[in-house]
Amino acid sequence: MFDRSRLPDPLAYYESQGLDLTGWGRWRTTRCEFHGGSDSMRINIERGGFCCMNCQEKGGDVLAYDMAIHGGTFVDAAKRLGAWVDDPRDADQVRRRPLPFNPRDALEVLAEDAFFIAYCALYVHHGGMLTDGDRAALLDSAGRVDGIAWKVKP
Repeated sequence: MFDRSRLPDPLAYYESQGLDLTGWGRWRTTRCEFHGGSDSMRINIERGGFCCMNCQEKGGDVLAYDMAIHGGTFVDAAKRLGAWVDDPRDADQVRRRPLPFNPRDALEVLAEDAFFIAYCALYVHHGGMLTDGDRAALLDSAGRVDGIAWKVKP
């Protein structure tokens, strides 16, 4: 049984396919894997739709893209994407797509990470030694900040 709510997050899916999405807003630009164009494909990161402005290849969601790129049937693509449940009674045991992370929450996380990174830097500057747990937390914070910084560069 197909369960649309189990399709992966469009942004995460397209990035996992090796596409570098640029721009701002709901529609992002990337290369077209269908004809080899460098910046002609537009991707809707909210719904997953795609459209090449050159070769006119298009589809309404990540499932359509997966079928077009990897071939196979609708059921094959749904299974590859984790949106096919063989037994509807098992539906609650399958991982659901995460809810979107709103900008206000993202800024709050960034602020906390930035404060923690600055605190650690000052602590070490004044001769303090970080524990293994603090070093691990510092690397996690730096990784989150770095990951977000790469996503927002135009």
